[in-house]
Amino acid sequence: MTILVDTNIILDLFLEREPYTDAARVIITKCAKRDVIGYLAAHSIPNLFYILRKRYTPKERRGLIKNLCDIFRISDLNAEKIISAVDNEGFSDFEDCLQEECAVEAVADYIVTRNPDDYKKSRIKVIEPDEFVKILQNDRI
Repeated sequence: MTILVDTNIILDLFLEREPYTDAARVIITKCAKRDVIGYLAAHSIPNLFYILRKRYTPKERRGLIKNLCDIFRISDLNAEKIISAVDNEGFSDFEDCLQEECAVEAVADYIVTRNPDDYKKSRIKVIEPDEFVKILQNDRI
């Protein structure tokens, strides 16, 4: 199974945002163990580095980013994806549209996010973290 993990799931774990931390931990752990093929969109990396600045030192953030790059495959951005996202009027949020473009290229089964309403026009099925954890438990992955 292949998933694209939205930035908010990573933040849930690193910022210990309850009640979402446990599901985020399960998802990231499954990706780390390679039970699930996990992708992050390239633009999530600088966003994470910036958002995490209030809680983590630059050295700690560098370590976190390196770990994420070991756990996840990184879907790069290129002109084709950017232009496709710009032309896509089905999304009100450009960043979410870029996430979806990366998920399409990865041939993901799901985009795992806590903001499913932002992905109503997604070509990839969107699922919330708790729902995805239930699928993992039912499939014994």
